Amino acid sequence: MSTLLEMRNIVKCFGQVTALDGINLTLQEGEILSLCGENGSGKSTLMKVLCGIYPVGEYEGEIFFAGKPVKAKNIKDTEKFGIAIIHQELTLVKELSILENLFLGAEISHYGVLDFTAMFHRTQQMLKQVKLDVSPDTRVGDLGVGQQQLVEIAKALSKNARLLVLDEPTAPLTESETEILLNLVKALRNKGVSCIYISHKLSEVKAISDHICIIRDGKHIGTREASTMTTDDIIAMMVGREMKQLFPREEHLIGDTILKVGSVHAWDKANSKIKKVDDASFYLRKGEILGISGLVGSGRTELMECLYGSYQGKSSIQIELNGKTIRINSSQEALQYGIAMVPEDRKRHGIIPIMSVGQNMTLSGLEDFTTIGVISTPKEAHMIQDLIDKLQVKTPNAEIAIRNLSGGNQQKAILARFLMVNPDILILDEPTRGIDVGAKYEIYKLMFTLVKNGISIIMVSSELPEVLGISDRVLVMHEGKIKGNLNNKDLTQEIIMDCALSEGVVA
Repeated sequence: MSTLLEMRNIVKCFGQVTALDGINLTLQEGEILSLCGENGSGKSTLMKVLCGIYPVGEYEGEIFFAGKPVKAKNIKDTEKFGIAIIHQELTLVKELSILENLFLGAEISHYGVLDFTAMFHRTQQMLKQVKLDVSPDTRVGDLGVGQQQLVEIAKALSKNARLLVLDEPTAPLTESETEILLNLVKALRNKGVSCIYISHKLSEVKAISDHICIIRDGKHIGTREASTMTTDDIIAMMVGREMKQLFPREEHLIGDTILKVGSVHAWDKANSKIKKVDDASFYLRKGEILGISGLVGSGRTELMECLYGSYQGKSSIQIELNGKTIRINSSQEALQYGIAMVPEDRKRHGIIPIMSVGQNMTLSGLEDFTTIGVISTPKEAHMIQDLIDKLQVKTPNAEIAIRNLSGGNQQKAILARFLMVNPDILILDEPTRGIDVGAKYEIYKLMFTLVKNGISIIMVSSELPEVLGISDRVLVMHEGKIKGNLNNKDLTQEIIMDCALSEGVVA
C-alpha cells in the first residue's frame, strides 16, 4: 500500500490565533482515516487547507498528493488532483436534476453542442456506483437528505476522485441511511478510493476506520490503528483528560406537575391531509428532564413547536400551566409564559451568523438593557460576559461573529440567550447534534444545574444513549402518536425501539 497524501507541519493562523500548529497527517491509498477532535480543534480548518479553500500562501507547511506537491490556489486545483470534499451542508442545487448537478460547470459537449446522451449514461453509472436507484432526471429537491448525500458522493466520483473528505456526513441521516452510507464508503475503499472521515459519532468512527487521527487545540495528538483503540481511548485523547462517564447524571428533586398538554393535533405544512401529530397528550413536572424519543418523522419536533406556538401549519392544542388554561399563539407569548425553546437547526433558526456572539446572546432580552428606547451598552456587556463565564463559551471575545465559533459554543450561546429570560420550562430539540463529546458533557452538566434550580426541561433527541443517560422519564412517539410514557428505571434502548415501532400503546 503506497502513500497517497502527506501533510507536513501545517500551520494556519487567524490574526494572532493559531488554529493549526504544525500538524502532520499521512493517508495511504485505499485507506479510511477518521479525523477526530473537539469542536474548534482544527479539523475543518485542516481540511480547508487540504482542499484549497485556504490557498497556498495563507498557511505554512507542505502538502504532497501521490508524490506530487500540491500548491492549490482554489478548490478546482485540488479537484484536478482527485481530492473532493463533501461538506455537512450539501452544495447541490435543489431545483436542478441529478444529471444537471453532476455536470454543472463540467458539461460534456461536442463542437459547442451538449451531449445529453453521454451525460445521461455517465450519471446512470455514477448512481449505480453509489447504489441509488433513481432516474438521472430526478429533481434533487425531491430526494431525501440521505439520497442527496449519495448524489454528492456520485458528483465527486464523476470527477475521478481518489480521496473523499466527508465532514459529518451522517448528522442529518436516519439509522438506515447511515448504514447505506457507511457500506458505500467501505465499498469505495475496496475499489481504491481513500477517505478522510470526520464524525462526532464514535461508534461510526470505530466501525469504519482503518486508522484514527486525533487533533486537539490545533496540534496532532496521535494516529493509531482503529482496532487498537476503545471509545474511551479516543475520548481521552480528544479532550485531554479521562472521562469516567459520558453522562454526568446528578440527583435532583422532582416536584409536582406544572404543565399539562392535551389533544395536540398538527397537520403537514404542505399537505393538510397528512397528520404530523395525532391527539398527543403529556405532562411535565417541576425540575424534571423529560426525554422525547422516536424515529425521524415521528412528530417530535412538530409537537414541541405546537407547544411553543411556532408551528407553521394547521394545529390545535390544549395547555394548562400551573393549573391555569392558557393559549400560546407565538414564540413571544411562550416566552412571556416562561417557556423557551432551543431549535433543532441552530444554523437556520438559532443564530444570526453575521451578528456577534454577544448580540446573539441578548436578542431575547434587550428590554432588560433598554431605557426609553436606548440600550445601556455597559449593562449589556456585563451580562454578556457573565453568561460567557457561566456557560464557559470559548470565544476570543464577545464581539466576534458567532459563525466563527464551533458548533458546541454556538449552542451554548443560544442556551445563554434563552436563559436570560429566566424560563420555567426549557425545550431542547436535538441539543447536542453535531457537537463533540467534551461539549456534550458540558451541556449535560448545565442541564442538571438548571433542573436543580427548579427549571423543567423537555429534551428531544435521536440519540438513544443520550435519552437514557439524561432523562428522568421518556415519551416515545410513533407516527404522530405518543406510544409510551416510560420511567427511566431499568429502561433499555431495546424497550424504547420496540415502543417506537409498536402499533399499540405502552403505559
